[in-house]
Amino acid sequence: MLIFIISAITFLITNSSVPSLGPIRIEFIIFGLTLISVAIFHKHTMYVALSGLLLILVVKFIFDSDFSLIQHILGHGETEGEWRTLLNLLGLLFGFSILSRHFRDSSLPDKLPAILPNDWKGGFILLTMICILSSFLDNIAAALIGGAIAMVIYKGKVHIGFLAGIITASNAGGAPSVG
Repeated sequence: MLIFIISAITFLITNSSVPSLGPIRIEFIIFGLTLISVAIFHKHTMYVALSGLLLILVVKFIFDSDFSLIQHILGHGETEGEWRTLLNLLGLLFGFSILSRHFRDSSLPDKLPAILPNDWKGGFILLTMICILSSFLDNIAAALIGGAIAMVIYKGKVHIGFLAGIITASNAGGAPSVG
């Protein structure tokens, strides 16, 4: 709440079209708070994400008189809209979700507990496998596959810290890859 009050005061002082906290516009602050809220309220991710999106849109409509959601998505004149990026992202997420489901249904994750050590080394080996997997697959695909494997291995009781480890391992493995 304090961030919004300080942001409103900065808005009144600077005569900017959109409020900011110093050089940081309020949309980025709301986005950061949405990410933190997703981590805290991880059982309600969709509602938190949609609430953050709605709040950003309300701020844009109230403070930015030039903002048009339709023009932002579809484009206008010489400006290309975001529809291609959104369509690409939707296709990637659906494709990766299908890929991770096929991997989970392949029964390979069911065989891994017999192969992996039954202590901290098993989790470390799994993270290493995800890191290697992401070197030739996309980072998101490797993270989804790794998450699906972890859900099977740990019988649905995967800690948020281990999920962060999966994401870190997939990013680390994909970092040196081209593309």
